[in-house]
This record gives sequence, structure tokens and C-alpha cells, in this order.
Amino acid sequence: MTDESRAQSFNMAAGQYAASRPSYPPELLDAVEQLTGCGLAGARVADVGAGTGIATALLYERGAEVIAVEPGKAMARECRRRLPQVPVVRGDGNSLPLADASCDLVAYAQSWQWTDPARSVPEALRVLRLTGTLAIWWNTTAFDVPWIRAQHERIARCCARKPRPATRPDDNEAVRLAGLTGLRVARRQVRWTRKVSLDVHLANLGSRSAFLVLGKTRRHAFFAEERKLLGASFPDGTVEEGYLADLLVAVRP
Repeated sequence: MTDESRAQSFNMAAGQYAASRPSYPPELLDAVEQLTGCGLAGARVADVGAGTGIATALLYERGAEVIAVEPGKAMARECRRRLPQVPVVRGDGNSLPLADASCDLVAYAQSWQWTDPARSVPEALRVLRLTGTLAIWWNTTAFDVPWIRAQHERIARCCARKPRPATRPDDNEAVRLAGLTGLRVARRQVRWTRKVSLDVHLANLGSRSAFLVLGKTRRHAFFAEERKLLGASFPDGTVEEGYLADLLVAVRP
């Protein structure tokens, strides 16, 4: 299964993705403004890999003049339905359908990993104004929470993948892994939680590409067992998900 196939798998579950995926805490957008040194209000922003518009909506609410760039047909359609006031164009980070020097900020929320940095970094710099900023961020799993770590290991076994290490890369390693070496990069991490129903939590898990490309029988068996396990741990049906939002902000050297 190629990365492109996994990236396109989200089109099979656009509605589920929109209804169950977590948003981002206000502190994360505060950090974007602080690290870029300018407010989002009035800024020309491209949200690349916008999906159903989760980050797009937050940028718009901050007063940004935002355009959503999304490669998937179903995801783009869902983004347009949820945010009719925001322009949505089809395209991806390796070949942006945007003019040179047209943006103050190019943002990637939960989507940078689907690009090739050898192509997406030059594309972002092409689209950015000279003083513009590239910002990429993810909601990463809070592996120091025991039940979340145990669940992650069950997911890895089910999907025949190696569990991610509990320790996180330091700043230099994070920059290298993101393919941002050579740029001036600042990093900020924001810890946060959200409480959701067990149904929403399981739908959130099911919207991940690892499950979307998994065989139906295996996927259904995992979620049936997971519902039993979490039902015993959270008898009131409410699950507190834990995240560490990881932000990298990069500018030209």
C-alpha cells in the first residue's frame, strides 16, 4: 500500500472524518501568531491538505483570508459544505495551484507527512512572500497516558505496524524528520485533551488511514473488541482523549 493510496483513502470516510476528528486548541493558533510574529487577522493563508476544513475553520475564525487546498474530491466537497464562505481548490502540497509570492502563511495541519519535502518545501517557499512563514502541525498521541499507550500497541498489532516509540524526537531531530533542514525553525508543543463519547472515539480511530485500508473483517473484529475493552474502562461512555499538538514554524534562512 503506497502513501498516495493511504492519503486518498480518506475520501472513503469524509463524513466520518469531519464528525469525529479532533480540532486544535486555541493555544496552538496563539503559538502560530507568536512564532510568526504577526497576527492571523487579515493574513493571506493557504491551508494545504485541508481535508474537511478543521484547521481552515480555525484560521478563518481568526480573521485570516484563507484558501483551502485539498487533493481529495470527497474531502474537498465536505470542506465546501462546512465552510461555504471559504474558497476550496483541488491540489496538493507537492504542486500548489497558487501564484508565486501570494501568501503570508502556508499551513499544513495533519497533512505534511503526505508530501515529499524535496518538492513541498520549494513549493511553499515559491508561494510565500519574502517575509512569509511555513507552519506545520499535528495532533500527536499522548503516549504517557497508560490506556492510550496500550491502545496504540493494540492498533499496531492489528495493522501489522511497528508501535511508535514513547519518547518524542528532540527539536533537531523533529526538524530533520520533517525535511526542514536549512530553514530557520521554531517549535512549540501544546498539551490538551477532549472528552467525547465512546462512539465518537471509535469513529475517530476508524477514520485513520491505517484502518481505512485494512480488510473489512479484520477491521470489524478490532473495533468490536475495542468497544468491549473501553466500555469496561469507561463505564459512563465518555472517553478523555489526550493529545500533544506539535508545531513547527519555518522561515527562510
